[in-house]
Amino acid sequence: MREEQRRLAAILAADVAGYSRLMAADELGTLGRLKRFRAEVFEPKIARFHGRIVGSAGDSLLIEFGSAVNAVQCAIELQRELGGENAGLPENRRMAFRMGVNLGDVIVEDDTIYGDGVNIAARLEKLAEPGGVCIGRAIYDQVKGKLEYVYTDIGEQRVHNIAEPVRAYRVMSIEQSQTSSSVPSAKDALPFRNRPSIAVLPFTNMSGDPEQEYFSDGITEDIITDLSKVGALAVTARNTTFALKGKSMDVTEAARQLRVSHVLEGSVRKAGSRVRITAQLIDGTSGHHVWAERYDRDLNDIFALQDEIARAIVDALKIRLMPAEYAAIGKRTTENVEAYQYYLMGRQHFLRLGRRNHLSARRLYQRALEIDPQYALARAGLALAEGMLLRSGDPSANLVTLSAEAQRALALDSTLAEAHVAHAMAHFQKEQIELAGAACRRAIALDPDLYEAHRTLGDVLRMERKFAEAAAAYEKAAEVDRNSYGAMCMLWDCRKTLGDEEEAHRLSGELLTRIEKAMQLYPDDGAAYAYGCYILHNLGLDERALQWAERAITIDPEDYNSHYNVACFLAAIGAVEKAIDTLEHCVPQLGLQQVHWMAQDVDMNPLRDNPRYRALIERLEVSLAKAEGQSGSGTEGRPSGA
Repeated sequence: MREEQRRLAAILAADVAGYSRLMAADELGTLGRLKRFRAEVFEPKIARFHGRIVGSAGDSLLIEFGSAVNAVQCAIELQRELGGENAGLPENRRMAFRMGVNLGDVIVEDDTIYGDGVNIAARLEKLAEPGGVCIGRAIYDQVKGKLEYVYTDIGEQRVHNIAEPVRAYRVMSIEQSQTSSSVPSAKDALPFRNRPSIAVLPFTNMSGDPEQEYFSDGITEDIITDLSKVGALAVTARNTTFALKGKSMDVTEAARQLRVSHVLEGSVRKAGSRVRITAQLIDGTSGHHVWAERYDRDLNDIFALQDEIARAIVDALKIRLMPAEYAAIGKRTTENVEAYQYYLMGRQHFLRLGRRNHLSARRLYQRALEIDPQYALARAGLALAEGMLLRSGDPSANLVTLSAEAQRALALDSTLAEAHVAHAMAHFQKEQIELAGAACRRAIALDPDLYEAHRTLGDVLRMERKFAEAAAAYEKAAEVDRNSYGAMCMLWDCRKTLGDEEEAHRLSGELLTRIEKAMQLYPDDGAAYAYGCYILHNLGLDERALQWAERAITIDPEDYNSHYNVACFLAAIGAVEKAIDTLEHCVPQLGLQQVHWMAQDVDMNPLRDNPRYRALIERLEVSLAKAEGQSGSGTEGRPSGA
């Protein structure tokens, strides 16, 4: 008989408050969000604090740590990050966790643990508020002099199936306690909802030159990035605030819409070697100015100026910076102002839609790297631009370049989320799906608001036919960037594939609005017309859809991914021969991976029995497999259909 193994362990138990209600309202969406939270929030954080998952069932997790300090730090940081994830969701879809931490003797059996130590952790979890953490007396004794948190003694608690009362403490960070006069109530669905929150509105370009817009936008983005490094401050994502750009809106109304306590607005005037920045921090409820300043500096002082603004805002909000946060705000991946300006120009083009803008972004990033070859962010940008060009089927795009630039960016700065996304794109092109997914999740752990990370993760999961999980990833991407139509189109596609016609129809209207807005802003974006023709077809507008399909192909004859999407639309309306004509033109440029995707793409079903289609697939498999074996560039590993 095997001897029973015992050890002392810190146990963290977690579950979702109101899980049954969430499942009843939206089963697929809830499951998708739960899986995403586990992969993108829990697993990276648990690994960071040297824990291991020893049990999971439904919405619950059981995690073992060798250290009480690590267990409590992990719980607090998990709740902080989950709060940020929930902030962008509607009230009725927020997923708030309760957590309990206990120190006790456990029985070890294979990869699982049992005993009263585990049971008490589960009971402490039930005492926690949604979004809160509750710890036992033994844990409290271990951490009270080591972790600068606020502990509230809630006394002896009688809990189910435990003979003796359990002494329990609620715990929160100092930052939370400074902005909360009481313990959060059970009805609060969002953890840390009383901490300061801020939206940085796009700074106005006052230079008198529309071409300088890239600079004012870049300054805004960098301030958002700096403020996001402050754990005690909730910062609205860049894409959310930029959706308000150009709109005339009262600051208090903007604060209400964005659900923040404060708003930062300002302007930038750049002339020659001088730059003037004005900024004002406004209370979102009263509309009163909390802080305001005007800076007139030499352009070479721009990095120090950005640091100064971020720290002034933190001081005005009475937040105490941790040493690591203070250092992070000043971290830059270049000190060369000229390289920085070329990077900002490239970033502006990258964020616009269409293959031609990605070509421009690539050129501008390359120029930034000619000036400063060690500019990690520009390296990552160049790799992402290459990845987007591969996705569109651009003939100049090169997988070797994508892989090499992603590796160089990671070597320069392994904490850059953009570099990890580029690495994921390279793995995806090579059909290394598991590695691609891991790289995406690493990127999301570093930057939860990075659109490209969620979009690429959706592509990875879709290739694995995990359509519910892919839909959750695309949904997050669509929430992060409320202007982009790409992720929402893929979300719509996943809902159709899952048979959720009602939700797909609901998404069609919003998707069409996004596509039409993109057409107004970027008339040369053929991809918008290619995506849109299929949506119009599903709305019964075939005549207009045919016009859009023709326009997509005419606008950009070398955007082969858009041509594939047009072929899907033509197949759907029964234009079989024309659909195959289009596929014969575009698929050889997209590569072997596209052929693999076509084998499972439901949009190809109307064509599968056609002899021309079957002959096309056979030819492509032979020629592309041969090309893949002979070359490490261009033709290998092209992207999936949409």
